[in-house]
Amino acid sequence: MAKQYLLKNTSPTISRPAKLDYRKELNEAQFEAATTLEGPLLIIAGAGTGKTRTLVYRVAHLIDVGVDPRSILLLTFTRRAAEEMLRRASLLIDDRCSHVAGGTFHSFANLVLRQFGRRIDLLPSFTIMDRSDSQDAIQLLRTEMGLHNKDKRFPRKQTVAEIFSMAVNKQTTVAELIEREYPHLADSLDDLLRLYEGYVGYKSNKTLVDYDDLLTRLKDLLANHEDVRRRLSETYRYIMVDEYQDTNHLQSRIVRLLATSHDNVAVVGDDAQSIYSFRGADFRNIMDFPTIFPGTRIIKLEENYRSTQPILNLTNEIIGRASERYEKTLYTRKRAGDMPALVQADSEQMQSRFVCQKILELREEGVPLWDIAVLFRSSFHSFDLELELARHNIPFVKRGGFQFMETTHIKDLLAHLRILANPLDAISWGRVLHLLDGVGAQMSQKIIRWLLEGSQPVERLRTFEARGKVAHGLKTLAQVFEAASQAERPVEQTQYLMQYYLPILKRNHPEDHPKRLRDLEHFQGITERYRSLERLLSDMALEPPSDSVAGVLAVDPDEGPLVLSTIHSAKGLEWHTVFVIWALEGRFPSFYNINSREELEEERRLLYVAATRAKENLFITFPIRIFDRALRMVLSRPSQFIEDISEDILEPMSIVDEERNWGWES
Repeated sequence: MAKQYLLKNTSPTISRPAKLDYRKELNEAQFEAATTLEGPLLIIAGAGTGKTRTLVYRVAHLIDVGVDPRSILLLTFTRRAAEEMLRRASLLIDDRCSHVAGGTFHSFANLVLRQFGRRIDLLPSFTIMDRSDSQDAIQLLRTEMGLHNKDKRFPRKQTVAEIFSMAVNKQTTVAELIEREYPHLADSLDDLLRLYEGYVGYKSNKTLVDYDDLLTRLKDLLANHEDVRRRLSETYRYIMVDEYQDTNHLQSRIVRLLATSHDNVAVVGDDAQSIYSFRGADFRNIMDFPTIFPGTRIIKLEENYRSTQPILNLTNEIIGRASERYEKTLYTRKRAGDMPALVQADSEQMQSRFVCQKILELREEGVPLWDIAVLFRSSFHSFDLELELARHNIPFVKRGGFQFMETTHIKDLLAHLRILANPLDAISWGRVLHLLDGVGAQMSQKIIRWLLEGSQPVERLRTFEARGKVAHGLKTLAQVFEAASQAERPVEQTQYLMQYYLPILKRNHPEDHPKRLRDLEHFQGITERYRSLERLLSDMALEPPSDSVAGVLAVDPDEGPLVLSTIHSAKGLEWHTVFVIWALEGRFPSFYNINSREELEEERRLLYVAATRAKENLFITFPIRIFDRALRMVLSRPSQFIEDISEDILEPMSIVDEERNWGWES
């Protein structure tokens, strides 16, 4: 007989505690939300009001009063969120909570389609494609259709996949989406429609589904097969949905269909934090819920456990100006605290200096760096600040978006500037020459060897033996370098190079060149404070880390880094002190991104989300005298979302510079 080895059960033993006193554990609104079991329920959970706690206690209470846990469906946006809620509910009562059906919309759709997919001609053996698989399939079809060889550059596979996905999530057609959100791709519309048809056929022939198909197929199954719809509805008698403001039209429709035999649907969300329309989220879902589910009971969670009352006074004022919203007023028992400050800076550089100095002061007062965050609307807004932080040896991590210096178009422009400063820079020559039409890797190396054989590489560009478009490209590049070298200041040199680079930008990035051009214009604005190209380039070389603090000395090695983050990436998080930078009309909201009242209102909600991240201190800053080249106007007003707020709520602060000569120009 084989020798046996016993594996011990290491799972925690969960014994049922004494019966919960829900009234004692929850505030009045939370208690009402957790114990209202029948009928449609909309829980408007303001920032920091304990929505997750409320959902956890609601799950526990349902089971406590005798509801079969297998009849409860908890839909969340991440698997981890569902698992954490059910784990906490199990700790409150017992492990019956583990039998609750909890997960994401996509995971639930997968289970249902495996069981009932044959009803819509979907074999249960279907394979799910991840984002990378979808992009690879699109690339394969692009090649087969000859779209990669067109004279005019065709959008990349990532952009095409994004367009196809967004059309599904917004329940619109590819043609309508291109017209509304990608007008610069209108010339490629016919090819994109052909590619979309090919993509749909490819998946069907190979029994493949992508993430978006999981939702569309589930919706079709529920809508067209009453027996399946009723069976699922009778199985899941109590449905809960977290972060309902972030659902798209498809998800809202699925929830309505699942509740066909009852209206026991409880959704939790905050209309004031609906900020993900670019992912397909539909603000109308949470606003129209009472219409979709007649007789909805609305419960508002308004007691905030995060921020001081002075901060909440400001956030209430910001969102109180929204054109459409659920009325609510956040309050807290933390009555005392510093008033939020509106800080006007004479320039972007002064804004950066203020933030750095204030961070160092806060650290001296005992606030650790990891409990301080600088938030911004767009990733490139932090670029100047990143340089200033590096000068002060303040470590940081950046979340959301690309590092400004890491983007292809900024690297391209910098390569041209580096050649102006050092014509013997072979690496920069390699990057610049690769941008020329007809120049590949071998040709590039051949040209570089030729250029560096002499003492005047730029002049030798004209004499390299080449034909056709390569010869024309080299001649044009030589002319641009010669003109730029005559300019006295980096800003003028950058202007020459940008005029030359713009057609290359449009050719290489047809799908998003308008956004990249704004990055370049912002970079040009930064060059205005430099008189020396060498000083500019040396500062640019201080590339901050993307997700580590390597190479930057920490003020305290055990302390952890400061957080820089886009507002979208900061949702759900909190810090002792928050700086919101670039709260400048024309940048936040951006004149470029506002095409409708709906988009403007989402920008307002974005600022609200940023402000509600702060627990103790909130500084909102904006630089003035910022010249926008595209609009040909100077931007100097604070964001319209805060411009007329009373000084009793938002305290104005001006910066006084004790230095006569700032010393950043040489």
